[in-house]
Amino acid sequence: MLIDDLAPQSSIPSEQLDLLNARFPASDLPFYRKLGRTDLIVSCLGLGGGGQISSENTLYAFEQGVNYFFYSSDLHHYVYSSMSKALQKLCGRNSSIREQVVLATVTYMRRPEMVMAALFDQFIELKVDYVDIFFWGWFGSGDDAILENCLQISPDLRGPDSVYQRLMEQMIDTSDRLKKMGVVRYIGASFHDVTLARKWANSPLLDVVMVRHNIAHRSAQSRIFNQLDVKNPQRPGVITFKSTASQNSVLWNVPHQLPPVCWKPSVPDLYRYSLSQNCVDVCLTGWRYREEIDAAISSIQQGKFSPEELDYLNLYGDLHRQKLKIQDILPEQLIYR
Repeated sequence: MLIDDLAPQSSIPSEQLDLLNARFPASDLPFYRKLGRTDLIVSCLGLGGGGQISSENTLYAFEQGVNYFFYSSDLHHYVYSSMSKALQKLCGRNSSIREQVVLATVTYMRRPEMVMAALFDQFIELKVDYVDIFFWGWFGSGDDAILENCLQISPDLRGPDSVYQRLMEQMIDTSDRLKKMGVVRYIGASFHDVTLARKWANSPLLDVVMVRHNIAHRSAQSRIFNQLDVKNPQRPGVITFKSTASQNSVLWNVPHQLPPVCWKPSVPDLYRYSLSQNCVDVCLTGWRYREEIDAAISSIQQGKFSPEELDYLNLYGDLHRQKLKIQDILPEQLIYR
């Protein structure tokens, strides 16, 4: 069954979510899932433009089932712009499949008075009627007051009949989709500080949190993911990013201490690691080529990692950050592949 065959996401009940996942082999890591307390159905792998993927390959990702796309119109726009033609086709005003795509956009101009300018740029460039998730980007330590200031406009920004909807209608024009959805459906924030993310995760002003997480930086697991109840329909949506990169290096480079016969996780393994964590809905990727898309989807179909595999990957991450020496690891803790 193709995603085109199903009803728009906003009206997909749980039984149709099962039908959507029937496109892929059954596993404990379903490819499609509800994004936290939103009514969005998202693919567990999301595509961002950070790898400068082409529009052709962006459309290929959608054809393979990926429906979550992340786009920046200000910071690094020159990198993201290579996927803009595809997003126009998928999400533009004339698209017949718009409701089957989740479009997440971001601004790094963290000032409420600048939000209209950021949205206007996105609406004009991508030719869209609405954005599914609008992210405030890159919040770190010391940014608490700035984030609070930005989020205070959430009621004016999201949903139909909002202040910003009326402004956008005056600047562009009115459409049925804009009237129904509003300018922005949900509000998210991207965090580089786990303490700040934890503080705001359950705020009614914020629907989706995006946090850095990988095998070498795991604090989000104990401080955010494991504090959430996967069965709670009111929990926030959770997106991870930086799954393949440590602070100073890429994680597919093997730690020099690791014996050659040990398991060396691949890039798809690193995505699968994040998705094996509690309450992680989407792992954001930076693919460039079709082969990378295929490999990631194939890896996800293997399901979640076992506890033993997760323990090994934790050790691998600690070796990568030089927080652990190989002589401190018991032989039975290693996995040989």
